[in-house]
Amino acid sequence: MTESYFETVEVGEQRETKGRTITEADVVNFAGVSGDFNHLHTDAEAMADSSFGERIAHGMLVFSVATGLLWQSRSEEEQDAVVAFYGIDRVRFVGPTFVGDTIHVEIEVLETEERDHPVAAGVVRYDVDVVNQHGDTVLSCEMLSLLA
Repeated sequence: MTESYFETVEVGEQRETKGRTITEADVVNFAGVSGDFNHLHTDAEAMADSSFGERIAHGMLVFSVATGLLWQSRSEEEQDAVVAFYGIDRVRFVGPTFVGDTIHVEIEVLETEERDHPVAAGVVRYDVDVVNQHGDTVLSCEMLSLLA
């Protein structure tokens, strides 16, 4: 019998994605798509006098970019094994991300759990940190993938 991709995943495996710079267009487009026009993201004048000193990117924009970076970092075999993005736990936006910041994702396999599922072999739980160009973590969470 052929081994499933899930069975090859080992606790402790780590990887780091390439970087991606958050642009003005990213923030504007995300505000439009999400409907989140909070002044933190859209009012440069108000944010100039804030503790941040400038506008910050939406936390969920940063999270969305992180999922894209993770997808791009997967091998073709791993992409083919993904049945679903299964969930997210313990999300924390621990630092600001500004327009012009370059972020990357650092990921480690925390655990694997076999599942009785018609398509998938199990769930993989990952520890995820989104890190900026200064080495500061701006978002941390645990993500789960359902894998064949």
